[in-house]
Amino acid sequence: MSKLAIVVTVFAATIAAVAPAAAQTFPDHPIKVIVAYPPGGPTDTVARLATQNIAVELGQGMIIENVAGAGGRMGTRDVARAAPDGYTLLLGGTNDNAIAPVLYKSLDYDPAKDFVPVSAVATDSNAIVVNPEVPVHTLAELASYTKANPGKLTAGATQGIAPHLMLEFIRVRTGADMVFVPYKGAAPAIADVPGNHIQVNASAKSVLLPLIKDGKLRALAVSSAERWPELPDVPTLRESGLDGFPTAIWFVLMAPAGTPPAVITRLNDAVNLHILSDPIREGIRKIGLEPHVLAPEALAKVIADETQLWQGVARETGVHLE
Repeated sequence: MSKLAIVVTVFAATIAAVAPAAAQTFPDHPIKVIVAYPPGGPTDTVARLATQNIAVELGQGMIIENVAGAGGRMGTRDVARAAPDGYTLLLGGTNDNAIAPVLYKSLDYDPAKDFVPVSAVATDSNAIVVNPEVPVHTLAELASYTKANPGKLTAGATQGIAPHLMLEFIRVRTGADMVFVPYKGAAPAIADVPGNHIQVNASAKSVLLPLIKDGKLRALAVSSAERWPELPDVPTLRESGLDGFPTAIWFVLMAPAGTPPAVITRLNDAVNLHILSDPIREGIRKIGLEPHVLAPEALAKVIADETQLWQGVARETGVHLE
C-alpha cells in the first residue's frame, strides 16, 4: 500500500471514529431552528410549539430564529449552507422542500438534495377567506362576483408557497378575476384582510381559525380532505367542485445534508417523545393541526411524494418564479 493510501485510510478511520463520539455528546449547546418567515405565521407558530420545553428531552434548548425574505428562500438557504452538525435546523417541509423546487427556475441551493429530514411535527391545511363585507359565501359566488366586478378584489398571500398556489388554483379553475398581491409572510397578509387593504386571502388553519370564529374573516372553502370539525358548514375544495389540490401541509424539521445519522436519530427520538407528550400533542391539536411522528426514512418519502403533487399544481396554474 502506498504512503498516500495509508494516510487516506488512517484519516477516514479517524473521521469514522470521531463521528460517533461527537454524536454521543450531542447536544452540548443550544440548537437553532430557523423559521424562514416572519413571526406570527403558521410556520412560526408550529416551530414554537414543537420546541417548547424540548430541553426536557435533549438537555439543551432550541432557539427560534426568524429569517424572513424571498418567499422563505433566505432562511432556507442559510440552513442549507450551515455546518451539518445538528445545531442548525430548518422548520421546513411542504413549502420549503417540496414546493420551492417546482416553482423557482433558479435557486442557489437545492431544497431537495441539500437537506435531510429529522422529524415530523404536524400537518396543517389551508382555507380561502374573505373580508366579511365582500358579498360572497361560496367559491362559485366569488367567481361570479369577480367576473361582474373585474379587478375590484385583491387577493394576497405569501408568495411561492401553498396559499399562493391555492389562490391561483381557484383562479384557474373558476375564472375568478382577482389581483394578486404578494406578501413576505402570512401574518401581515392576514392582518390586511379585516382592514380591507386586501379582500381575499389563503392561509393555514393554525392562524386563520381564531379570526374566522371571531367573525373577522369569512371562510369559503378549505383544502383538507374533510371539513374542519370547527367549521362544519364550510365545504372542502373538492366539495366545491375543485378536485385535485393537495390536502395537507407538512411541517418537518430538516437538517443540512451530511448531518451524521446518529445525530439525526438523537434528534428524531427526542422530538418524537416531545410531540407525543400530552401537553404538546394537545397544544398542536388545539390550533387545528394534527401531530405526527415518523422516522427520517419515511419522511424522505413524504417529501418526495409532496413534490410530485405540487409539480402538478404548478403545471396547471402556470406559476413559475425567478
